[in-house]
Amino acid sequence: MVERGAFECIGPKKVELLHGVLRFTHPAGPLHDDLIDYLNRWSVNATNDGVANVRVQCGFVCADNRPEPDILWLKPRRYGSEKPKAEDVLLLIEVTDSSLATDLLEKATIYAEAGVAEYWVVDVRSARIQVMSECHAGTYRQIQTIVSPNLLSPRCHPNAMLNTADLFNVV
Repeated sequence: MVERGAFECIGPKKVELLHGVLRFTHPAGPLHDDLIDYLNRWSVNATNDGVANVRVQCGFVCADNRPEPDILWLKPRRYGSEKPKAEDVLLLIEVTDSSLATDLLEKATIYAEAGVAEYWVVDVRSARIQVMSECHAGTYRQIQTIVSPNLLSPRCHPNAMLNTADLFNVV
């Protein structure tokens, strides 16, 4: 439907398919956009073509769902002929300020059931990051809360150190 232009009339809104339901995402505020921009720059600078392909607000195939997370680190290859799948995702990052419950519960379940290796939820309001990994039987077995000024690195690339103090130090 997206490829055939079925949603062109709704303007700049984004749509996701979760559990068979089309959902419009909330408009992002300036802080949300700033954190996505920061995480995108960090991701690109911390990786190279041999480590990961970095995508911003692009969809992927996650079982019957078509989420559009804020940041994706994908296995390094070209994805021009098909959408990436959950098994291609090395790191998935959602920046949230109005959808925290959805991101921590519903999306975490969707991602864990599909086998997404590592999932970060950047909580704008609380200035913390929920890090989820080790998915088993539809849930993440390892969940950590990272607060500023702690450093954080993804399991797929431990040398990529995210400075949370800098991330959340928004003027």
